[in-house]
Amino acid sequence: MNKKQNTGSMLGMIADYMENGFLDNIVDMFKHDSSLYPLIGDMLADKRGRVRIGTVALVETLKETDSEKLRDSVPGVARLLKNSNAAIRGDAAFLLGIIGSRESLPLLNDAANDENEMVREIIEDSISTISALSSSHTNSH
Repeated sequence: MNKKQNTGSMLGMIADYMENGFLDNIVDMFKHDSSLYPLIGDMLADKRGRVRIGTVALVETLKETDSEKLRDSVPGVARLLKNSNAAIRGDAAFLLGIIGSRESLPLLNDAANDENEMVREIIEDSISTISALSSSHTNSH
């Protein structure tokens, strides 16, 4: 099995676990295998609502313990800001706000004129959150 097939089967397994409510197991998997972080964007794009909600809960949990590693998920999540589904674009913007990485700011700013009003509001909130986090980190050093 090549790496792409292996990643696809791992993603499928994680999404199935998430749909069945095994968030704690998935959190443990991510804590023990940081190569999984780039899959967060794909998980957020899953057609199953429970998987998307679980992905947000996963990121919120990992933010407390592995916030540095979460940065590895930014490119995959940011890619979803261009998704055709407004709910997924909004979820991506929300997740980028939770992750709080400064590298998300230009990507969020590029998406700030989204056609959907709710998505625009979420993007604005995430930009504000990241900017506030950034300035508090700057002031604390």
